[in-house]
Amino acid sequence: MHRQRVMIRTFGLAAAVALAATGCGPQKSGAAPAAPSSPVAGSSPAASPSTPDDGKAGASSPAASPSQPSSPSASAPSSPGVKPIMANGDESEQIRELQARLRQLKLLSTAPTGFYGSKTTAAVKTFQSQHGLGATGSVDEATWQKIQGLSKKPTDDELRPPTTNEVDAPDPRCMQGRVMCISKESRTLAWMIDGKVVSTMDVRFGSENTPTREGEFQVGWKAKEWTSTIYHTSMPYSMFFSEGQAVHYSSDFAARGYAGASHGCVNVRDKAKLSALFDQVKVGDKVVVYW
Repeated sequence: MHRQRVMIRTFGLAAAVALAATGCGPQKSGAAPAAPSSPVAGSSPAASPSTPDDGKAGASSPAASPSQPSSPSASAPSSPGVKPIMANGDESEQIRELQARLRQLKLLSTAPTGFYGSKTTAAVKTFQSQHGLGATGSVDEATWQKIQGLSKKPTDDELRPPTTNEVDAPDPRCMQGRVMCISKESRTLAWMIDGKVVSTMDVRFGSENTPTREGEFQVGWKAKEWTSTIYHTSMPYSMFFSEGQAVHYSSDFAARGYAGASHGCVNVRDKAKLSALFDQVKVGDKVVVYW
């Protein structure tokens, strides 16, 4: 209560209302999902695409909260009579291995996620074209055998690399002003000023049950030290942009990587980078979360 009274004096009544729902924290296996807050009045979060891409939030490990079941997409292209074993819209550990092998073959630059999206589809099409296979973009038995024959069994580090993700092309809304440009596809945050990237860092999102909202927002308030009022977990360097959702450091993300998920916040695992970003970002700066 003392902390809330301090925040009320600092940020006023509007911020005090937001404090009642700062609900981000790491998801734990078997924990009941919390209902996500409604979007901020006046904001226009973009609807999630029907076929999200490789960086699907919370989809990178069985340890994360469950998301879409693994089943071939009805719209996945395939040759008549040839049944795909992996296709756009699917999610599995076999797809994580496929992505790691495609990285070995220099056909995929992003880290494996286990979700088969547009980048994986494009990489598979390129491979098929290079080797005289039907360029469907989905993996049938012949394509899978060829990929396995030309690559080696991925190591644990290749399946879940600790390295920084490659930054995605910025959304057009990120090209003007001061923006935290956050891509769900590449799982990166790019701090941009007038269209130029100043710094980048890996991020993690909410699960399928507690998704991180997409759209264009503003930083409403900041707190260098904060504790979730719902989950009672530490949220250092919090920058709130959509009610209880914030960009903040996560020790769970630093320890477990993409084997977990947040309850809707944008987690950062590099504390030093986020500390520097926290000092630069001002209340009122733009936040864009997009696929």
